[in-house]
Amino acid sequence: MTEKDTNTLEDELKVEDTEQEAVDTDQNEASASDETEVVEAEENPLEAQVAELNNRMLRVQADYDNFRRRSREEKEAAAKYRSQALIEGLLPVVDNFERALLVKPESEEAQSLLSGMEMVYRQLKDTLKNEGVEVIETTGQSFDPHLHQAVMQVSEDGFESNQIVEELQKGYKLKDRVLRPSMVKVNA
Repeated sequence: MTEKDTNTLEDELKVEDTEQEAVDTDQNEASASDETEVVEAEENPLEAQVAELNNRMLRVQADYDNFRRRSREEKEAAAKYRSQALIEGLLPVVDNFERALLVKPESEEAQSLLSGMEMVYRQLKDTLKNEGVEVIETTGQSFDPHLHQAVMQVSEDGFESNQIVEELQKGYKLKDRVLRPSMVKVNA
């Protein structure tokens, strides 16, 4: 072989090598793009999973915040109305004190006993007032079913329709909660 033939053969081999390299590069790029698609396909589920977990975390955090708020409100309500059961038990005692104080004493001894009862009654009323107990106003007021319990309906002159004529039993509130509604007569 001549030198010219050798050069031509080398050139042909170089061209073939270049063509082969081009084919290999195309295949590598194709396989690289396939790998990228696989990685992207793997990343998308991972991204979706991350988004889902993030969403769940936010929901759990919101639930926890709501739980803390509800717990705080329940504690505040429990502290605000902690004495409700005791006060409800004392209301009949207050009623009995009021009935006993209506009695007119005839002897000096009975008068002394009555004045002692008045002092105890005032002390009891002051203690209840300090706890937030209030008497529900009735006479001359308009009937409110949230505060009053109508047990009689009468027709009397001098009173407007649906106006309270007489209080039969006192009603009490503890702060903003009705402990016992007032029993009243209402004008028709």
